[in-house]
Amino acid sequence: MAACVSWVSCLCIHVSISAWYVFALSFYTNLTTSGIDTRKITYGGKWKYLTFLNLVLQTLFFALCVLTDIVNLVFPAKYIRGGGFKSLLVKFRDDLFTMFAFPYATFVFSSFWSIYAVDRELVYPKVIDAIIPHWLNHAMHTIIVPLVLVQMYIQNHAYASRIKGATVMLFSGLLYMSWVLWVHHASGIWVYPFLNKLSLVTILLFFGICAGLQYLLYLLGEKISGRIWGHPGSQKKRC
Repeated sequence: MAACVSWVSCLCIHVSISAWYVFALSFYTNLTTSGIDTRKITYGGKWKYLTFLNLVLQTLFFALCVLTDIVNLVFPAKYIRGGGFKSLLVKFRDDLFTMFAFPYATFVFSSFWSIYAVDRELVYPKVIDAIIPHWLNHAMHTIIVPLVLVQMYIQNHAYASRIKGATVMLFSGLLYMSWVLWVHHASGIWVYPFLNKLSLVTILLFFGICAGLQYLLYLLGEKISGRIWGHPGSQKKRC
C-alpha cells in the first residue's frame, strides 16, 4: 500500500501537473483551423468534443488539488478530520476525482485509441495532423491516464456509495449524449465522424455501451484505489 505523501510534495506535483494542463489547454484553444471545414467545428466550438471537456475537467481538478494542498499547509492546526471548510474541500476533491476525473480520463483514452486502431478517420481524420501537433494529441488522449494514476497513488480518495456514483455518472453521461444529439439537430453534423455511419438505434445502443463502460471504469478506479490504500474502512491516514 502507498504511504501518504506530504502536503509539500503533493503541492509540488500538483503545481507541475496544473502548469502542464494550463499550457496544453491554452495551446489547444489558440489553434487555427485552416485546412478544416469550419462548418464542422463552428456550432458548439470545441465544447462539443469530450476530449476538450475532459481537458478542461483535468485542468480544473488539478487546480483544486493545488488549492487543497495550500489550505492544508496554511492551516495545519485544523486537520481535515476536524470538519469545516477543509473537510468539505477534500470531499469535493474526492468526488470530483472518483466520479469525473478518473472515469473520464480513462474513458477518453480507451475509447479514442480503440476506435483509432480500427480506423483513425472515424474519430481523428488525418487532416487534423496538420493542425494539432502529435504531442498535443497525446496530451489529450494518452498522458491523461498516467497523470490520474499518479494522483491516485499520492493521495487517498474516499469513494461514495456505488448507487451515488452510478447516478452521478449516468446523469453526466446523459447530459453529454443530449448535447451531441442537439448539436446534430441544430447543425446537421455529428460531433464524431463515425456516427454518420450508424443508424439512430445503433447510436443510442452505442451511447448505452459507453455509459456501461464508464461505470466499469468507475469501479476499476475504486478497485485500484483499494489495492493502493486498503479497503474503504482502512484507518490509514488520508491526504
